[in-house]
Amino acid sequence: MNDSDTQLKKLKDRILDFAKAREWEQFHSPKNLSMAISAESAELMEHFLWQTAESSFKEVMNQPLRQKVTEEIADILIFAIEFANVAEIDITNAILDKMNKNGLKYPIEKAKGSSRKYTEL
Repeated sequence: MNDSDTQLKKLKDRILDFAKAREWEQFHSPKNLSMAISAESAELMEHFLWQTAESSFKEVMNQPLRQKVTEEIADILIFAIEFANVAEIDITNAILDKMNKNGLKYPIEKAKGSSRKYTEL
């Protein structure tokens, strides 16, 4: 399976089945899962601490860092998908809705090439 042929529903089900088989649902509250996402995100950031933006592009393509950050991204996404499972959030609709809102907040003619927040455009 890869990004080109994987359905999000299959990933959601696989992650849910994994947790159920281990009886981890009792630990997977929205509070705990949100904290796990944050912790894993911090672990991802740690790999880039003190690097320049330019060196981070280079280093992320090379082993062993690439394997480490790939695993951190997987952890973040697994916890995020499990959060969506327990909170009954449709990820596709959530993403599409947010992209539409972002499109209104960041119109191309104002936001193109700018890193400013929408309130500063």
